[in-house]
Amino acid sequence: MSCQILKIALDTPLDTAFDYRWVNPSDTEDLPKVGQFALVPFGRREVIGLILSVHTSTDVPADKLRDVIAVRSQLSPLSAAWIELCRFAAEYYQRPVGEVVIPSCPKNLRVIKPTALDKALKKIAAMAPATSLSAASPLELNTEQQQVVEALSAETGFKTSLLFGVTGSGKTEVYLQSADRILRRSIQTGEPAQILIMVPEINLTPQLETNIRNRFPDLHIATMHSQLAEGERMQQWLAAHSGKASIVLGTRLSVLASMPYLKLIVVDEEHDPSYKQQDGLRYSARDLAVWRARQLDIPIVLGSATPSVESWQHAATGRYRKLALTHRAAINASLPAVGLIDMERNKAPDGLSAPLIAAIKLRLEKGEQSLLFLNRRGYAPVINCDACGWISNCRRCTAFMVLHKPERRLRCHHCSAETRIPSACPTCGNVDLQPLGRGTQKIEETLQQLFPAARILRIDADSTRKKGSAQIAFDSVHRGDVDILLGTQMVAKGHDFQRLTLVGVINPDTALFSQDYRAGERLFAQLMQVAGRAGRAAKKAEGNASEVLIQTRYPAHPLYRALLQHDYPGFAETTLKERRDAGLPPFIFQALLRAEARELQKALDFLELARHLLADDSITLNDPVPMNIVRVAGVERAQLLIECASRAQLQAFLKPWVESLRKMKSRIRWSLEVDPVDI
Repeated sequence: MSCQILKIALDTPLDTAFDYRWVNPSDTEDLPKVGQFALVPFGRREVIGLILSVHTSTDVPADKLRDVIAVRSQLSPLSAAWIELCRFAAEYYQRPVGEVVIPSCPKNLRVIKPTALDKALKKIAAMAPATSLSAASPLELNTEQQQVVEALSAETGFKTSLLFGVTGSGKTEVYLQSADRILRRSIQTGEPAQILIMVPEINLTPQLETNIRNRFPDLHIATMHSQLAEGERMQQWLAAHSGKASIVLGTRLSVLASMPYLKLIVVDEEHDPSYKQQDGLRYSARDLAVWRARQLDIPIVLGSATPSVESWQHAATGRYRKLALTHRAAINASLPAVGLIDMERNKAPDGLSAPLIAAIKLRLEKGEQSLLFLNRRGYAPVINCDACGWISNCRRCTAFMVLHKPERRLRCHHCSAETRIPSACPTCGNVDLQPLGRGTQKIEETLQQLFPAARILRIDADSTRKKGSAQIAFDSVHRGDVDILLGTQMVAKGHDFQRLTLVGVINPDTALFSQDYRAGERLFAQLMQVAGRAGRAAKKAEGNASEVLIQTRYPAHPLYRALLQHDYPGFAETTLKERRDAGLPPFIFQALLRAEARELQKALDFLELARHLLADDSITLNDPVPMNIVRVAGVERAQLLIECASRAQLQAFLKPWVESLRKMKSRIRWSLEVDPVDI
C-alpha cells in the first residue's frame, strides 16, 4: 500500500489549491496523474477537482488531511501546457486557479456519477481519425489572398499576423486555405494537427460551420458555444480533447478548450468586444489566444476589417505583422458608396427620412434587398406622460423600461424586469401616454405602412429568443424571401447577403457623445461592418451600385468623414493620437475594481478603504465614483480605476493588493477586471 499527496484545484473563491491524500490499495492500480479529475470531499459536499501536482509529503497535519474518493482515470489527462495556460489566466486576471480550470470544462465532466462521461467516451472512441482529405474545391484566390496564404503557410513558429481586410475581401477563404495546408501536411507526415477558429458571437457560427464542413467533409469538426446543451457540449469538448476533432469552431470560451495538437489559431473579427468575458473570470479571449499561440510556438491570425486600435498599434510598432486585403474578393463586387443624410434638412417624424425611403423604394423596384440598422430593440426607449412628465423608469435600476408593443409589456434591458403597459399615468392619471424615441419594433411598423407589399423581417434579441430562430431568419434572407431586413448588431457582421445592395443606418449619433472613450471606435467599427453587408456580389454596372445611407445630425463629424472614404487607417491613426495625448490605452494599462451594496455610500466607502490599502508611486488609484448605471436589480454600484504606465508594474501591484482586499472580510461584493473594456 502506498500513499501520495495530490494538490487539487477546486472551483472556490479561495486562492489556493487543496492537498488531499490518495491511498493506493494495491500496487496494480494506476497512479494518479497531473491533469486528471478527482472526486474529493469539500466541507459536507463531494466535488470534482483537477489534479495540479503530485507529491510525497505535505505541510497539512495528518488529522486534517482528507482522502480522495475516486480518480477519473478513464479520461486522458489534460496536458501540462493547458494547465499552464489556466495558471497564466488565473494570475493575470487575479482569480483563483480553480475558478479557471473547472468552469472551462463541461459541467457533465464535473458530475459525481461518471455515467454520461463513459457513454460519451464510447462515442468518441468510435470516431475514426481522418487518413485523407478529399480533393476540395476551394475558391480561386486573387493575388492579395494568395500572398497572404503563402505568408501564413511559411510560418513554422509563433507569429501574430493582423489580417486587415476590407469587408467582403475573402478573409474566411484565407483562413480555410491556410488550415487546408496545415491539415494536408499533417496527414502526409502522420503528425496530428488541430485548428482553432474563433468567432465573437453564436449567431455567426452556423454559416461558418456550414462552409467549414463543406470544405472538409472528411474531418471531424467540433463547435463550442454557450447555447449547446450540456451533453452536446461535453461531446464536442471530448472530440477536441482527444484530438479526433481536427477543427474547433467556437466563441470566446473555446480559447480554453483542451486541444493537444493545436497548430494554428484564427481569431475572426478580433476587434469585437464580445471576446471579453464580463463576469467571473473577466478574460480577453483574443489576448489569451495570442498568449497560447506564443506558449505553443504556433502562428495566430487576427482578422478584421476594423481592427482594435490596440492591435493596430502593435502592428505599427512591429509586434504584429500586418497583412492586407484591400479589395473585395468577388470580381464584380465593390465597396458601397457611403452617403450622409443631414437630419437637420431632412426631417424624419417616423424615423425614416425621405431620401432613405426613396432609396428603399428603388431597391424594391429592382428586386434587391435592403438592410436597415438600428441598434435599439423594442418599440420605443420609454413612454411618458405629457401632463406631469412621468417617464417609465425601472424601479430596480437607474434605467428606463423599454416599450415592447407587440407583447404589450414594459421591459428593463438591464435586470429583465417586466410589467404591463399602464392604462393611465401612475402619477396623475392621464390616459394619454406617448412613446418617446424609436426602437426596431416602431421602425418595423413604419415600414409596413410605407411598403405594405414588401416582405419585411426584423431580427433582434426579441424576435430570436427561441433556439434556432436566428438561423431560420438568416436562412430566409439568404434564400431571397426577404425584401427589407431590419435589425440590431446581430445583422451587422459576418453575413454574406448576396442580393443586398442598400444599407440604411438610423440614429447612430448617440455614441458620438458617450463618456466611454471607446464609443467612437466601436461606432466606426459597427458602421463599417454593417456597411460591408452591401454590394458583396453586386455588379458595377451603372445604376446598380450598392450604397450606404447614414441618417445623422452631425454630417461634418470626423468619424463620418473617415467613413465616407472607407478610411479605417486614417481613423485609427487619429484615434491613437487622441489616446496618446489623453493617456489612455493602449498607452497606459488599467484595472477596475467594482463594488456592489444595497446603499451606494457603503460601496464608495469600501472602495475608499481599498484605495489606501497599499501605496505605490508608479500606480494611480483614482477616486471612487458611482458607475454610469448606478443601480441594477436593486443593487448600487461604484468603481475605482487603477492605472499604470507599465503592465508589469501593474501586475506586481495587483497581486498583493487583491490579497489585502480578500483579508478585509467585508460583506461588500466586489470584483476586479484587468484591462477593462467598459468604464
